[in-house]
Amino acid sequence: MADAAPAIELKGISKSFGPVQANKDISFKVMPGTIHGIIGENGAGKSTLMSILYGFYKADAGEITIHGTPIDITDSQTAIRAGIGMVFQHFKLVPNFTVLENVVLGAEDSGLLRPSLARARRELKALAEEYELNVDPDAVVEDIGVGMQQRVEILKALYRQADILILDEPTGVLTPAEADHLFRILGNLKDQGKTVILITHKLREIMEATDAVSVMRRGEMIETVTTAGTNPTELAELMVGRTVLLQVDKTPATPGAPVLQVSDLKVEHDGVARVKGVSFEVRAGEILGIAGVAGNGQSELLEVLGGYRPATGRATVNGVDLPLSGRGADGRSRRDAGIAHVPEDRQSEGLVMEFAAWENVGFGYHHTDRYSRGTLMDHAALKADCAAKMERFDVRPPNPNLLAKNFSGGNQQKIVVAREMECDPDLLLVGQPTRGVDIGAIEFIHQQIVALRDAGKAVLLVSVELDEILSLSDRVAVMFDGRIMGERQASETNERELGLLMAGITDTDAPHSEAEIEANLARRSASAEKEA
Repeated sequence: MADAAPAIELKGISKSFGPVQANKDISFKVMPGTIHGIIGENGAGKSTLMSILYGFYKADAGEITIHGTPIDITDSQTAIRAGIGMVFQHFKLVPNFTVLENVVLGAEDSGLLRPSLARARRELKALAEEYELNVDPDAVVEDIGVGMQQRVEILKALYRQADILILDEPTGVLTPAEADHLFRILGNLKDQGKTVILITHKLREIMEATDAVSVMRRGEMIETVTTAGTNPTELAELMVGRTVLLQVDKTPATPGAPVLQVSDLKVEHDGVARVKGVSFEVRAGEILGIAGVAGNGQSELLEVLGGYRPATGRATVNGVDLPLSGRGADGRSRRDAGIAHVPEDRQSEGLVMEFAAWENVGFGYHHTDRYSRGTLMDHAALKADCAAKMERFDVRPPNPNLLAKNFSGGNQQKIVVAREMECDPDLLLVGQPTRGVDIGAIEFIHQQIVALRDAGKAVLLVSVELDEILSLSDRVAVMFDGRIMGERQASETNERELGLLMAGITDTDAPHSEAEIEANLARRSASAEKEA
């Protein structure tokens, strides 16, 4: 292996977009049959570099070699012919096509579709068996989960004879269980001689899955090291250029009076019960974390409390009833009640992507005195406030006029967090606060959440990341199948106990096999599919 030519070698790659230099004189090698990580903060240039390798962009300068042969990658078809496949963070699938149709699309044998589909069906069966990529070829893509959709993207690349596979933030939309399965798949690919480039900001994934890791910062390649010869603290410092706290630094909570009280909350959708009689409270000066595998009612819970999904039961804030359906059950009434909401999906629920940052900062609060002049919005005040928030929350680039879609995911998240946290709420609802966010931004967002708690505010946190739940929360409640299975003090529990509750097993003191846990989750999954 040491004498083999690199699977990929980049020499002096540079790329600018107007005055912004996204990549600057980048050189590094990826050896064949390895999993090579690339890490860096949002905006460090990782995705731009991989887009050059896949032919989406043309480098301004530099050279690319594949298995020792120089190649001019002018477009994605050139990259595919060179054996390169890419799985993007936001999947490139046709939702109303089947799995089989998506795999074949663009790679048909001829004008006759039926022979192409027949051959693809045979090859998909072989690929599924070889790489543990089982997926129903006749399933419609919009009807399968994101974990399965990601497998379809990988199958698309392998069907096109990819020898080198690039994955851009592959776990940003996956549950922990789905992420674990993905890394088993990547291990299988490596064992079969494939080369994998993994772009991620999650240091745990880097340490568990990769053989080597390259660190980028502000468009430059800082260093490449063997994974076995480094550690998360060193990598975090290389990424950010300073010492980073990987654990949340907070003092014990001093809870006050209840702010949010929820009693017998029930949610139905299309006749199916999604939340089944949930009761809990969140006090001033504490963070209650809601843990659970995605799809067990946490999202619906946040949507009810945020004012855009009807429910039955009772919820109060500071002793005042919140309307749960009909008139008054909307976002504005929730804000008037002292609730701020950082939604789980920043792009569809937190931002209008075609609007500028300053417009997004005002959404939901545009009618308040600080942004209004009589019946008109004060655009100058909005822009000035946006600029100030960008400085305090380190949004890059700090340009209030830039469209939301042109910021990286982490900086989009900072815009939403800044808008909601700085409105002085009594209760903050926050869903997946650091999904798709880099290590430096994670540290910052965590600090802001703890600061809000320390200012006497109540925080309801929903996250599928158990380490985030444990490090941020003062108390943890676990949801499974629409119910709260148990509640623990964060300082008195661990990932194993919470993981069992997440699988619907309440007797956490008894020994349980992995097979038993998987069977319980499978029963829940089958039940959910039957209900749907």
